[in-house]
Amino acid sequence: MMRIPPSAGKPLPPRKDGPDKKQPESFLGAPWQILIQVLVALLLVWLWQESLQRATVTTIPYSTFLDKLAKKEILECTITPDEILGKMAVPGTAKPGERAKPAPKTALFRTVRVEDPNLVAELQSAGTVYASVRPSLLSQLIFSWILPIGIFFLIWVGLSRWMTRGTGYSLLNIGKSRARLVAEEGTGVTFADVAGCEEAKVELQEVVDFLRSPGRYRALGAKIPKGVLLIGPPGTGKTLLARAVAGEAHVPFFSLSGSEFVEMFVGVGASRVRDLFAQAKGRAPCIIFIDEIDAIGRQRGMRIAMGHDEQEQTLNQLLVEMDGFDPNEGIILLAATNRPDILDRALLRPGRFDRHVVVDLPDAQGREAILAVHARGKPLAPTVNLSEIAHATSGFSGADLANVMNEAALLAARRKAQQIEQSDLLEALEKVVAGPERRSLRLAEAEKRRVAYHEVGHALVAAFTPGADPVRKVSIIPRGRGALGYTLQLPPAQQYLMTRTQLLAKIRCAMGGRAAEEVVYGEVSTGAENDLEVATTLARQMVCLYGMSESVGLAHLIPSRPGMPEMPGVNGRVEYSGETARLVDQEVRRLLETAYREAKAILQEERPTLEAVTAELLRKETLDAAEFFAFLPDSAKKSLTTPP
Repeated sequence: MMRIPPSAGKPLPPRKDGPDKKQPESFLGAPWQILIQVLVALLLVWLWQESLQRATVTTIPYSTFLDKLAKKEILECTITPDEILGKMAVPGTAKPGERAKPAPKTALFRTVRVEDPNLVAELQSAGTVYASVRPSLLSQLIFSWILPIGIFFLIWVGLSRWMTRGTGYSLLNIGKSRARLVAEEGTGVTFADVAGCEEAKVELQEVVDFLRSPGRYRALGAKIPKGVLLIGPPGTGKTLLARAVAGEAHVPFFSLSGSEFVEMFVGVGASRVRDLFAQAKGRAPCIIFIDEIDAIGRQRGMRIAMGHDEQEQTLNQLLVEMDGFDPNEGIILLAATNRPDILDRALLRPGRFDRHVVVDLPDAQGREAILAVHARGKPLAPTVNLSEIAHATSGFSGADLANVMNEAALLAARRKAQQIEQSDLLEALEKVVAGPERRSLRLAEAEKRRVAYHEVGHALVAAFTPGADPVRKVSIIPRGRGALGYTLQLPPAQQYLMTRTQLLAKIRCAMGGRAAEEVVYGEVSTGAENDLEVATTLARQMVCLYGMSESVGLAHLIPSRPGMPEMPGVNGRVEYSGETARLVDQEVRRLLETAYREAKAILQEERPTLEAVTAELLRKETLDAAEFFAFLPDSAKKSLTTPP
């Protein structure tokens, strides 16, 4: 596949939750909201009265108050611990020669009280009516305690809602389990909806039988496994299998992800584990499903940071709940992961996850069954051959096959067809493998011709290399992210082992594009970047992992990762000396150079075929397997495995 170098110019089905699933309740219920509204209304009334009173009362300094008291203009006053309030006489004023206007009788005043030991004597001599008022206990309680606490409470509620905005969970419920509960009839998935993993379904059938009739097992003294670990690559249907177990057994089903246990606060994960098992005990028999359990089940003691570790505390609590002093009768824990090598050994021992179910990539029959499941409800044309698609999708997972069927339906709808044709499925397969077409990307004629030689070089080297995967299509239509052309090779059958000859054939085919450019133009371009990456990875795996090098030997050498600390024995890492590293680099270089010379020799010998196929590819832009095979000599056709 020729790519542009960096320097150069499926929807999931909706979750069917049962009636027990409730939306998170508001932090403040209806009674609290009514009470707060009443308190706010009373506060507003009090503030209005205070502001009205202050508008009619004149505030005077204490010195002015003493002057008026000496002039006997203070008629009456009320003394409080903080201020003095009362009535005072306001004398009238007149200009010379005018008659004095009558003054208002009284005016209200207010002044801040100052510690004055002679105040009472002066009030007594002035003949002022005075009294002292002590604030009531209720007013002190309201304004000194209840009102400030209420204000801070409302501020805290607002902050908590802002911090939990979009999550639906309050800070007071942070230790509660976030598992989604599906009632007995809520999953809607059975084993009939799961295809391509018959062995896994047989293993899980025992769990279903135990949940349906536990007495039959207990009568014989048998104990059902407490934990079942589903292991497999992404997209193989582990979550779907767990839902099918719950759907077959008709029991409550708690579903959550391993990352939902971990928060920034230490101890929250352990609290959620306790709450989860407390809920499950109340609904036993039931199933708890934890997806991506490696988020909390990583091996302990692997972290360099000191101090308490939230993930380890959560794992410890999970271990205790699964196999502690308190038995969990009727609770079966299902978990899924695609990285079993990093899980803690205490989690995998008998008594906890004592059954491991491998959900591997499906074979040809399994892929055909999966395609049939996803074809339900889709109008397929009579000419559709799912067996051909199944044989052409070796290495695909169930999610990949579902994506192929969905893309085929979208392509058929795009061309306004009433049925899905075989051509739609083949085009969808090509789209999933190589990416969508980019016909808007216009190449210059010289670049287009170079891309054609590059892709035909891949195809011809594959055709004349024993053990190489057969060519299904050659195209110079840009696809995906930066691919200017591609050569589609698919194995004729499911492969679980790769021989040294097959690995060398893959490296040689990857070098075919660069070799074709050098044979035709005498120089290479930047389009072989991805090919070199693939070839180098395969060569290094042959030398370091598979022991397929005579100079390096049979050692299993795992190179250190950039940025990872040097920790011998961690995750199976084996250290080796600098001399061994030098031998590895030399052997990788030797494999790549040998494969490149062989690919170049094939293309030099078949130069007429290279020119003829390239001319046809430039004319049609895409060649299928039959059109490509028509240009090959009979000797090459006999050695090829014709695709189904």
